[in-house]
Amino acid sequence: MSGATTEPVILVEKSGGVALVTLNRPNAMNALSGELRSAIAETFEALEADPEVRAVILTGAGKAFTAGLDLKELGSGASTVGSAVNDKDPVTSIGQFSGPVIGAINGVAITGGFELALACDVLICSTNARFADTHGRVGILPGWGLSQKLSRVLGIYRAKELSLTGNFLSAAQAYEWGMVNRVVEPDELIPTCRKLAEDMLSLIPDCLVTYKKLIDEGFAETFGESLKTERRFTSERNQAVDAGEIEARREAIRQRGQQQKN
Repeated sequence: MSGATTEPVILVEKSGGVALVTLNRPNAMNALSGELRSAIAETFEALEADPEVRAVILTGAGKAFTAGLDLKELGSGASTVGSAVNDKDPVTSIGQFSGPVIGAINGVAITGGFELALACDVLICSTNARFADTHGRVGILPGWGLSQKLSRVLGIYRAKELSLTGNFLSAAQAYEWGMVNRVVEPDELIPTCRKLAEDMLSLIPDCLVTYKKLIDEGFAETFGESLKTERRFTSERNQAVDAGEIEARREAIRQRGQQQKN
């Protein structure tokens, strides 16, 4: 008699340079159990090592993107909050991937799930998406960057409103506040993300990775320091490009612009 098969907690589908990564604990709202956090770390490490994968789309199975740390697991005493926050931090794991990560926010992104969404480079939301920072309602503080990132994205007053109430932010409001790039119908979510990934992959491959790194490093610095960082990146990169390459690429840009115009 064969034993019951166990569904993997994370699914990966690769196509045309893009990996669709799906958090796969739908019956637990994709809560970030120890097993899932380990799977995220292993998955993004493997994707970074795969030369065929240049962009990632991250989404959730079922009705949730992710509800954050698995409170049921924590409540059972299987691990402490401190160890859960510090062990296999999924935000750091996602940061292992040097290419763009597109968050396809299909449903609720709560607390640690909100932090996971903010770890992505671009956010595309389903109309079903909602965000909430409920750290204060659980009695814990964020450890994956939310307390600092959210104020930089929304401004300090809106960030305080969300974090000091635990109230939900709808997809439409998140778009109005500038936190997400766009909001689409549920059945358009993954196709929209795939089209965006294709547009990103039309950039010069090494320039795509370097440009993302430049933006991220500069964003973490003061404005004055970020300008110095830009000059450093630019002097290293631009000297390696010759006139012939620029001319060929100029023509490709012209043709693409003409196609988009039509």
